[in-house]
Amino acid sequence: MHGRVQMGIFQTVIYNLTPYTPHLRQTITAKYNFAKMKVYIQAFLAVCGMFVDITKGQSSTFSPARPPAIPLAVKSPYLNTWLQAGQNGGNGGYLAGEWPRFWAGQVTAWTGMIRVDGTTYTWMGAPGPQAVTQTSVQYTATSSIFIMTVGGKVGMNITFTSPITPDDFKRQSLLSSYMEARVYSIDGNGHSVQLYTDISAEWVAGDNRAIAQWDYGTTGDGVAYHKVYRQTPLEFSESFDQSNWGNWYYSTKNSSNLSFQSGTDKVVRGAFQSSGKLANMKDTNYRAISQDWPVFAYVSDFGTVQRETHSTLYTIGLYQEEAIQFVGSSGQVQLPSLWTSYFSSETDAVSFFYNDYGGASRTARTLDNKIQADSIAAAGQDYATITTLATRQAFGATQFVGNSTKPYIFLKEISSDGNTQTVDVIFPFHPILLYLKPELLKLLLDPLFEYQESGQYPNKYSIHDLGAHYPNATGHPDGRDEPQPLEECGNMLIMALAYAQRAKDKAYLTQHYKILDQWTQYLIDEALIPADQISTDDFAGSLANQTNLALKGIIGIEAMAVIANITGNTATGVNYTNIAHSYIDQWQTLGIAHDANPAHTTLGYGLNDTHGLLYNLYSDRELNLGLVPQSVYDMQSAFYPTVNKKYGVPLDTRHEYTKNDWEMFVAAVASTETRDMFVRELAQWINDTPTNLPVTDLYDVPSGDWPVGSGHFTSRPVVGGWFALLALNNGGSASF
Repeated sequence: MHGRVQMGIFQTVIYNLTPYTPHLRQTITAKYNFAKMKVYIQAFLAVCGMFVDITKGQSSTFSPARPPAIPLAVKSPYLNTWLQAGQNGGNGGYLAGEWPRFWAGQVTAWTGMIRVDGTTYTWMGAPGPQAVTQTSVQYTATSSIFIMTVGGKVGMNITFTSPITPDDFKRQSLLSSYMEARVYSIDGNGHSVQLYTDISAEWVAGDNRAIAQWDYGTTGDGVAYHKVYRQTPLEFSESFDQSNWGNWYYSTKNSSNLSFQSGTDKVVRGAFQSSGKLANMKDTNYRAISQDWPVFAYVSDFGTVQRETHSTLYTIGLYQEEAIQFVGSSGQVQLPSLWTSYFSSETDAVSFFYNDYGGASRTARTLDNKIQADSIAAAGQDYATITTLATRQAFGATQFVGNSTKPYIFLKEISSDGNTQTVDVIFPFHPILLYLKPELLKLLLDPLFEYQESGQYPNKYSIHDLGAHYPNATGHPDGRDEPQPLEECGNMLIMALAYAQRAKDKAYLTQHYKILDQWTQYLIDEALIPADQISTDDFAGSLANQTNLALKGIIGIEAMAVIANITGNTATGVNYTNIAHSYIDQWQTLGIAHDANPAHTTLGYGLNDTHGLLYNLYSDRELNLGLVPQSVYDMQSAFYPTVNKKYGVPLDTRHEYTKNDWEMFVAAVASTETRDMFVRELAQWINDTPTNLPVTDLYDVPSGDWPVGSGHFTSRPVVGGWFALLALNNGGSASF
């Protein structure tokens, strides 16, 4: 049925598919240097917002845009599967003819076939039969909807939903997603229809030599499930960023028209193609993922489909009882997944999630409508195109752990470093939390405070992250984490105040006052004249006297002045605000090219022929500080259009790439005209970029492609920063 090439565990596997031929696996040795491979030539034609795939002789519309990858099941760092769409390896956004893939590029095979009057078609993946005709794709904040026709006889609606419930921790804690398939006649005639789907064991580990094991069962309330897992689990470890432990459940409703089977892919899929049903058999030959490629399948026989719509619901989810290793105030502990506080067993959770679809769908549509309406009101449809694409990706880097009385949120720095709880990744991520539910930001910051206040971190400045690789938050007792002292001190002070203002949580500021003040002392010593160091944009290199970095530190000092006043330390507040205002006056002399035409801030002090995105200005407005004069805002708004390129403004003068999270920070505090320029060009980039992985925040502005000479950032939670404008609309008072 198909050929596969395997070249070793220490290589990232990239799959390139055609709709009608066996899929071929090729391996690429560099983990993040994804090759720009094409199996067949595509034409990308922007005609009325439509992507036309000439090789298939069909076209699909994409609304509100054709993104580089379309989210399918995206709920956590490990449940994170997409359909690649960009021309650098994707097939243009067609669900049939391309294997769904984990964010890092390796296949997480998910197959869909349909038999209509005895003829088999493919509607998902690349198992072999001819493809259905896809007519449209729409994405919202929580869902991706594919509309298809099959042989001119029946229509199909396939909806992938990954619920996001900021106000409901029970539901948000479940690392599961929905897929609903609806089938109906479109020619007025009755048709015999059978629907097939499977997943492969590739979901359970990134090492395809690992032994997979599986089972089949039914819950007490009639939910059928395939349970698949690594035979020898390796807790708290990954292979190619996929989890090495936990149980995967692929579920549907048990009914009289359902058949199932597990076994070799070509055998199980071939059985459906030849007969339209499965044998209700379990393969018990547990084996390596790549040995005869075990798959886990369902068939629903709809009988004769006429005017009525037939639908089937599937759920895919990962269940790990222990989720994170964390060194907190009581030493190293293994934190459970938060869902274990609400459910007594995995199958109880599976059953609940499956049967919750009606309510989950309504909740998802409510959130979709809110983000869409708020975004349009803030900056038009282009802004809604941006924010709705960012939502699932941003939350897909997080996991809720702990228990109902002491929950935490942990975050993975996906694709760039793999660190746990990276402060300067939480910082660009945090606007989406301020917009949706500020209390979630506290749950992200809590582990950072707990570890550092326990005395286990030796440095006087803020830590960079809680662990070199997710899901291990075991800290840095040697103090040798990546050194971004000025960056992280400013970030922690700004985010602590941003949360407290919106939640009106004075006790939180009082609780952490000592360490916040410790970090402020560092900023007083170091912020005005920054030493040679890296900032969050570490890939761009280190530099002394960074104008933008100095601004963050100065704003951090003023944030602490507000914190001091809120907590009754008014004398300290007066002192810190005097220092911050003195520094900002000096900063305007040191960091602005006053003689330039037009004037602008510089990349570094005295480097008047340089410039950069002054994204740290955002926090002055975010915290309602009024520290930075309006003239600086106006100056930068006037300057950015003069250095704009096709897909945005470069991050700084050292390179031609930009960071779109920082662009949205800049846009949020710019003039309306300049804001709309940034928003318009980012929305256009989403539709045009040839990149084919989940949205990158780092790209070349002239071409919209991957940056030359830099790594490929993908699927990072920093796209939460695209909500920077909406976060301002949900602001708190400076002192409450």
